[in-house]
Amino acid sequence: MIIPTWIQRIGVVHAARSFRDAASSISGAPNSYPRGEAYGDSRRNQAIISLLNILNEFSNESSLDSDTILPPTLEDDDPTVDEKLQIAGSESFNKLERRIENLDKELRNFANAARQLGSSIGILSSSFRLRERLAKLLFLFRENAATLFPRKISRQPREAPIVHQWTEQRRTEKQMFPKAHTDPESFPDQIAGFAEDVVTFLNCLNEFPEFTDEAVNTSMRTFECDLKYWASCLQEYKGQFRYPAVQRYIHDLTSEIGEHIDIITVNLSMFIEIGVPTIRFAQQHAASNLLNLSTVATFFSVVTASTLQFSYQLTDGVLETSVNAFWFSSLVFSIAAAVNSLLGLTWKQAVYRSPGHKVPWWVLIWIKRSPLVFLVMSVACFSVGLMLFTYATKQGFVTSTITTVFTVVTSFGLAVVSAWFVSERRVFVRYHGQIWLDDAINEAINEVIHRVLRFSLVVAMRDVIRWCLFAISGLLRRVPLKFPDMITRIGHRDRTLPTMQEGPPMDDLSHRRDISTSACSAFTEHPTSMKGLASEDSKPSHPAIARQRFRGAVRSIIVMQQQKAGRPMMPQRIPSFDWNSAVGMSPTRPSSVDLDAIRGPRATLIPKLKTLEPVQDLSVHTALVRHLQFSPSGKYLATSSWDRSSVIFRVEDAFSIHAILVHVGGFIGQVAWSDSGALLLTRLPRGIKVWTEDGFCKRTIERPHSVSSVVWLPANETQFLSVEGSRVLKLDIKGRVLDSYHFGGIQLHNVAVTPDGQRLLGVGPLLAAPNGMHPSRTTRVEKCIVVLNMETRTFENQTPVFNDVRDITMSKRGGNVLISFEHKTHPQLWKMELVRDTKDRENPYAQTARLILRHTYEPTVRVDFVGPSYFGGVDDQLVLCAGKAGDIHIWERDTAILLHYIRPQAFGGDLTCVAWNHSTDDPCMLATGSHDGTVHIWRTPMWDCSSDGGSYLEHAGMSGADQHTSSPILGPPPVPGSSRGHR
Repeated sequence: MIIPTWIQRIGVVHAARSFRDAASSISGAPNSYPRGEAYGDSRRNQAIISLLNILNEFSNESSLDSDTILPPTLEDDDPTVDEKLQIAGSESFNKLERRIENLDKELRNFANAARQLGSSIGILSSSFRLRERLAKLLFLFRENAATLFPRKISRQPREAPIVHQWTEQRRTEKQMFPKAHTDPESFPDQIAGFAEDVVTFLNCLNEFPEFTDEAVNTSMRTFECDLKYWASCLQEYKGQFRYPAVQRYIHDLTSEIGEHIDIITVNLSMFIEIGVPTIRFAQQHAASNLLNLSTVATFFSVVTASTLQFSYQLTDGVLETSVNAFWFSSLVFSIAAAVNSLLGLTWKQAVYRSPGHKVPWWVLIWIKRSPLVFLVMSVACFSVGLMLFTYATKQGFVTSTITTVFTVVTSFGLAVVSAWFVSERRVFVRYHGQIWLDDAINEAINEVIHRVLRFSLVVAMRDVIRWCLFAISGLLRRVPLKFPDMITRIGHRDRTLPTMQEGPPMDDLSHRRDISTSACSAFTEHPTSMKGLASEDSKPSHPAIARQRFRGAVRSIIVMQQQKAGRPMMPQRIPSFDWNSAVGMSPTRPSSVDLDAIRGPRATLIPKLKTLEPVQDLSVHTALVRHLQFSPSGKYLATSSWDRSSVIFRVEDAFSIHAILVHVGGFIGQVAWSDSGALLLTRLPRGIKVWTEDGFCKRTIERPHSVSSVVWLPANETQFLSVEGSRVLKLDIKGRVLDSYHFGGIQLHNVAVTPDGQRLLGVGPLLAAPNGMHPSRTTRVEKCIVVLNMETRTFENQTPVFNDVRDITMSKRGGNVLISFEHKTHPQLWKMELVRDTKDRENPYAQTARLILRHTYEPTVRVDFVGPSYFGGVDDQLVLCAGKAGDIHIWERDTAILLHYIRPQAFGGDLTCVAWNHSTDDPCMLATGSHDGTVHIWRTPMWDCSSDGGSYLEHAGMSGADQHTSSPILGPPPVPGSSRGHR
């Protein structure tokens, strides 16, 4: 009577809590009904709130009473799995929101600092557009997170404040986001627009040539690349952005987007502290130069106007006219230099001036170069006019000569320096600052000298050749006509000499054949026979192959001697589990098991799983065990190892070796039994071997590409699938290619086939985005789950996943898909449903597949998973996964409840894989492979599966009074540091 009362009180407490949440949502929700219904709604709300208050008081009383009834081991505040996901999801979004707010703050600070710079209108407008885009993206991410985590994330109204700080008149408005921008289907367009805004901001930032920050450029270019990559990948999911799988993938992107935003925020802050003052100083320095130039030009125009007073009346001869012409020109150029300097100064300090790439080239040249050019031309004209003025006024010879010499020298120097200045800039633009002007001049001089010498050498060689030809032609005219006869006699004499063949005669390569056979070695085909080994030793082979065969022969001889002597193969480990104590048990945390586990098959299964103990160690392999699999009948266990061998064990009370399969072609990555268990496939890096259950090799199939996985077709003993890159090939056991399925740009890791053989599910990363783009080095490649219809050869569904996916497994009856990931990512269970295909309007009965995430299996501790996760039990009602440290988690498939947790064992090496015997649950049996090559066998004792939990506890040696205190559900957690048993 205690447990039902406890359940009722807990139900009341949870009901009251849900009612309080509903009350808060009702009271805080805006009234969207018409005025005519407002009165009735308010009365209804008041009635509901009063009812909730009564329930709240009752829940408080029941909570006080339950303190003396509830077991001390159950904590009501311990969050459930769904609550943990809600908290983790909300924390991830809140972190993104803080990052966006920090970037928005830095953009505001940058806009305020950039107002003091010239030509800052571009950077101000681009920063405003970037802030506006951030607000839209934050709104979309909030809507997405509110859909996934409604209890933790609240929705935001479409009315959002936008501050126009880049204009002269600051104002704050309430602007409604357009409906097209708030639609989840606009995610790809918004992310692509975000990339364009980032590039525009970077281009405007680079318009300031006075300072260039490579950190800002690199971070923004990387962010732009990743944004375009994500936008292109998301285009493939048009129409699916309201599906939970796609929403979850978009939410997972917030972590990588937030990391990019953090980097840009830090770099932008440093740019504000260092770059903006540097740019301001450079612009002030340029402005002071223009101001000085204007001052000099103004002063020089005054000097020129003063000297004109002495010559403007001289108009009699040519010299007098030339003097006036040069001095008037000098006056014009000096005035133009002064005016253009002031114009350039005003243009450089203008906030609204256009960026450099938006201004015509002749306008830039006129503003930047004309003041100095006009001043130089003014000085030159004044100097020439002054020289002519000495001759026009008939000054003395010494005066005229000195003035002429000095004018020529200063004019020449001015021209040379001007040419040097222009050449320096040209060399800088051409070679990007890699060499100086002096180096360029020396290189040009050396090139000219080299060309001259080469030309002289060519001319000399031509003369020599011409003289030689002339001499040879003269000699040929003097030679008598008997010269050809002499050559003929020499030829006959050479034919009489004996010929000798050096070296041995060459073999006729035409009699050789390129033997590329699929036959196996005699030892691998007949493990217990030594005749085949002797025949193989008579043939020359590679030393490595010979050593491998020798090891296999020695191992086979040892096996046969042990069998003849009647000794057991491996020592059987006796489990040290004490049936009368619970020290060896590893009770599951109370929060991970629901109260419904007290009843039903789960109550029988949980105590049974807790009796799993390692009963035998099979130390056959000498290297890492890569994969394990029990045969469908449960009679055999096949293993694959990196020592280039596979072993078939006979499943008995004491496991024994049935056959050793030696491979000489490379490491063995996988074993796969057929549905009947008559055939076994072993996967090599570039090949597949077909074996019988007795260890005879029927065929070796060589493949031109790397094979990542092999899968048998359902209810087929002659055909299987070979996963090779982006293709899945249907092969028969003779190695013939029957069909091929292409998955586009997806690098497949593994595939699974539905029981009806109509659909093919594959997992793997994308080689490239649909537009051909690749992510940056710091960004993960997109991974996805693809459903291919094998009959129509069309992709029915493509679901993105954020983490590195490793393996996919389908349950026997279909519908449940188990996805395994790399490292610390938890396995997931997806449900494949068949829904009506709305795209096929011609066939109203057409169906298409859709994947829905059902569960994420949460472990009790942080686990570094190894190997794929697998279904367990006769009906695939369990999910088990192994950790690298040796711990094993077993969940219930349909509820994701952790049924049993096996703590890390003191084995010789880390675990690498796990396998379950699906043939029977009495006893439950699983096998684990380790890094040192040992295979550990786990088993439960035989007991009556039809009995309930109480009968099992009695069978375990517990009295009825001890059942409550030793219950795996209500019992206390194990003491930290306690072992599972004393062995």
